[in-house]
Amino acid sequence: MEIILNSGGTFVILAAVVGFFMAWGIGANDVANAMGTSVGSKALTIKQAIIIAMIFEFAGAYLAGGEVTSTIRKGIIDASYFVDSPELLVYGMISALFAAATWLLIASALGWPVSTTHSIVGAIVGFAAVGVSTDAVEWGKVVGIVGSWIITPLISGIIAFIIFNSAQKLIFDTDKPLQQAKRWVPAYMFLAGFVLSLVTIKKGLKHIGLENVNLGFVNFEIKGAGGFYLAAIVAIIVAIIGKFFISRLKFDENLAKEAHYVNVEKVFAILMIVTACAMAFAHGSNDVANAIGPLAAVVSIVEHDGQIAAKSAIAWWILPLGGFGIVAGLALFGHKVIATIGQGITHLTPSRGFAAELAAASTVVIASGAGLPISTTQTLVGAVLGVGMARGIAAINLGVVRNIVVSWVITLPVGAGLSIVFFWIMQATFS
Repeated sequence: MEIILNSGGTFVILAAVVGFFMAWGIGANDVANAMGTSVGSKALTIKQAIIIAMIFEFAGAYLAGGEVTSTIRKGIIDASYFVDSPELLVYGMISALFAAATWLLIASALGWPVSTTHSIVGAIVGFAAVGVSTDAVEWGKVVGIVGSWIITPLISGIIAFIIFNSAQKLIFDTDKPLQQAKRWVPAYMFLAGFVLSLVTIKKGLKHIGLENVNLGFVNFEIKGAGGFYLAAIVAIIVAIIGKFFISRLKFDENLAKEAHYVNVEKVFAILMIVTACAMAFAHGSNDVANAIGPLAAVVSIVEHDGQIAAKSAIAWWILPLGGFGIVAGLALFGHKVIATIGQGITHLTPSRGFAAELAAASTVVIASGAGLPISTTQTLVGAVLGVGMARGIAAINLGVVRNIVVSWVITLPVGAGLSIVFFWIMQATFS
């Protein structure tokens, strides 16, 4: 307790530095996932993708990143074990941030899309189990995370397979693909509008304490069925606007079929840009907590002279720090993971990329509703694999997939191992 009173300022500065480093790692690795399919399908250039992601990720992190955050991310450890020695929690949270950020830096340099959530969870488990007690860890939550390595990619892969095959049968494999596109693309726009609105409402707006949306003639309660009704209204508006603009498109019907395919892909490219923006906003609002949660915990403990609160108000400077960190990591180091997602696993076109991104968003909604632990990284990789599988196993680069799966499996133990080492260094330095 005394060490917190004497060195509180030092701990806050240390936590801020490693928190920024962690946000940088999230930008370099996780944000690249949201934009990888857009770049790989040529819907966006890498420069355009980075600019769009910078705007929407920062907006999500800053505007909807949360006024209050759980001090122990994902409830993975029992805070009661630290009540008598809160300095151990401070050492641990700083060590966990440093460990997770270090692993994200290594993975990003190698072009491996890993889970930032699992990185920080592994790091927290490591210091808690070895530095305090194995009983301090909620092992049930850890088992759930390990199970998600299989469940979430499988769900998103199946959804992507279905969406891609439906587009092939309804549009691309017909005699007049352009006419069919004008008929069916508004339906895909409705589906995309509904799913992405739900992602934004459930994963984004929940952080700003928005309970109700009043449209004058009707009031929607966000937490209940109102969120679904609001998403449906947005989806109908998106579909109507989409149908209006698609009906105005004029293409020469006498062109070769290949030219029709190119024009249809242009329509899907526009859809992809919309989905990428919405996913970036939702991701920024949700996953910035992986960096600012432990940082907020340290600040809270120092401000309350060693007392540990279950939830803490976030200091004004923490959200911008997380937002800028994410943007910096993406701009400076995001290109390698973007290349892996967009080009390394399978060849993507705008229609394939749209199927993958919509499937990933759908899985996020399903998993959130079911309370499943989820990694946006693993969800998107599963979706890209599903699109590849729809074209046959030969369409998938199995070497890249093997490296990705290995990186997923070692994320938890590597994060834990690094965290233990940094925890011991912190103890030796300050105790």
